[in-house]
Amino acid sequence: MIPVAESLAVAAVTVLAVVSPGPDFAMVTRNSYLQGRRAGLLSALGIALGVQVHVLYTMFGVALLMAHAHNVLTVVKALGAAYLVWIGLQTLRRRAPLAVDLHGAPALRPAAALRMGFLTNALNPKCTLFVVSTYTQVVDARTPVPVQFGYGAFMSLAHLAWFGLVACVFTAPALRAAMLHRQRLLDGAIGSALCGLGVALGLSNLG
Repeated sequence: MIPVAESLAVAAVTVLAVVSPGPDFAMVTRNSYLQGRRAGLLSALGIALGVQVHVLYTMFGVALLMAHAHNVLTVVKALGAAYLVWIGLQTLRRRAPLAVDLHGAPALRPAAALRMGFLTNALNPKCTLFVVSTYTQVVDARTPVPVQFGYGAFMSLAHLAWFGLVACVFTAPALRAAMLHRQRLLDGAIGSALCGLGVALGLSNLG
């Protein structure tokens, strides 16, 4: 049986973290704007595949901590909750649109666009912290392994959907202008929600 509250927590944290601008956003934006929608969509697919790297090592690491080092897991949970609050505060403090290099660049082959997306995400330490934080906050010994894999699949699909949308937006000038115009409002909503979720999950883990 799928734990409903746990699943909702994973969904909420994932969606909020995914839409918060960072290296993945900058890379997809640049590739879409300079190379076209196809390059942007392939970069988004690469990001989704990169997420699975973090999911796999996090799942095995969390399982080991649950089985052999419960005290360490408690510390990791506290740090994970603090990280969610931190990225929320960073989002709230952002005063200017995310800097994106939109200068000319050589044409990207499809495989290169896919590889760029994969490496940008797989080598991003912030994504490591995000996945570890999410799993340590909501997964416990009672969570079935297939459900844990399902959470990982959802994270990848959320990245693919969002960055696919970004690729489409940044190949349409009017949509791009509208998105950038409302970035401060979006940052405020995302940052506040992440802070609230981080505090709520941290308090629930202390109980």
